[in-house]
Amino acid sequence: MKTTLIIMAAGIGSRFGTGIKQLAKMGPNGEIIMDYSIHDAKEAGFDKVVIIIRKDIKEEFKEIIGNRIGQYMDVEYVFQSLDDLPAGFSVPEGRTKPWGTGQAVLCCKGIVKEPFAIINADDYYGKEAFKLLHDFLVQPHESNGKFRMGMAGFILKNTLSENGTVTRGICVTDKDGMLTDVLETPGIGYNAEGKLVCDREDAQAILSEDVPVSMNMWAADPDFLDYLEEGFVEFLKNLGDNPTKAEYLLPIIVDDLLKKDKATVKVMKTPDKWIGITYKEDTELAQKGFRDMVASGLYAADLWSK
Repeated sequence: MKTTLIIMAAGIGSRFGTGIKQLAKMGPNGEIIMDYSIHDAKEAGFDKVVIIIRKDIKEEFKEIIGNRIGQYMDVEYVFQSLDDLPAGFSVPEGRTKPWGTGQAVLCCKGIVKEPFAIINADDYYGKEAFKLLHDFLVQPHESNGKFRMGMAGFILKNTLSENGTVTRGICVTDKDGMLTDVLETPGIGYNAEGKLVCDREDAQAILSEDVPVSMNMWAADPDFLDYLEEGFVEFLKNLGDNPTKAEYLLPIIVDDLLKKDKATVKVMKTPDKWIGITYKEDTELAQKGFRDMVASGLYAADLWSK
């Protein structure tokens, strides 16, 4: 069975400062985080990569990674833009940013027709997570009338930044490891007293270093793209009081499906340590992380040599 890796790389990266954070060099030969993610995905069995970007950075993407990766895997590009809206809708006055991760993945409809995994461009997930999601996608299964989905569940303490707070989808699971709730939670970090805190009161009650969290690493079948299309229309009809800021976000979409009993989501726990660039100051730590993995033999110094 063919499988595709979808990479969300259209983020503006305002907290990163100048430059495009998804293209920051990490490895000894200028490899970027996406190199390692695509390498791990290929190793796990994924066949194709679809990269979601903005049209204005396509050439830079192709020069820095796309042309190279195309030698090893099929690569396609899709474009996320603010004005890519269903008929009858227009961009609200004052809105400057696209509509979030749900809209980003929706851009793949018509291009992705096989089971797929979704990741962020600027997050390193580790080898195990790709294996778990790929194996989940290719497993035979019977339809129960619900969307079949999977999620890599990272341990919160392995996903924090030393340079500021982060937003994570805190996950609640049942005894069988199935997702029952996702709490999209901003402001997670340690306060001056060393206590782990967040900006969401109901999440604070279950917040701990070992709680599983979503890093936007999902697995789904193609019918989920049809649902995203329907859901985007409903989202746009109900923008509420802040149409310039409202976002169509994957964790919220999945949580809504769970509450309506329209999806099952298997949480596959991984002990891998996340590496990412939320803040520009994270770059040096991320580069050290990749140097250490190369030194340990986890990756070849020339990543694509084998």
